[in-house]
This record gives sequence, structure tokens and C-alpha cells, in this order.
Amino acid sequence: MAKLTFRTDYCKGCGLCVSVCPRKILELSKTTFNKKGYGAVECIDMSKCIGCAMCATMCPDLVIKVEK
Repeated sequence: MAKLTFRTDYCKGCGLCVSVCPRKILELSKTTFNKKGYGAVECIDMSKCIGCAMCATMCPDLVIKVEK
């Protein structure tokens, strides 16, 4: 099983990672905000992650780290 780590303070809420996730397990938070005021990305079901790293590849701010 893969493990996702997020550097939420760097997230600007662009949603690029959310749009490319093949398992649709990423979303932008509507309740928790980072220091910049953006709803940062979060994983809603880590057990479904296949570790493809498409989210990390797409992220322009290097917010996501994928470990297998």
C-alpha cells in the first residue's frame, strides 16, 4: 500500500492533483485551511491509493510525496 504525505502549507488549492487521480481519492479541504488561506489537498481514503504518483507529478508546488 502506498503512503501519501502532504506539505499543506505550500498548497495553493489549484486542484490539479485532484483532477488527475485515477482513484478519485483526493479532494481540496472545505474545512481546514493552510497559512495562506487555501483549502489544501487531502486524501479521503489512503487504502485505495495505488501509488501511481500522478498527483505528485502534476503538482507545481511539490506538495505531495508518494512512498510505496
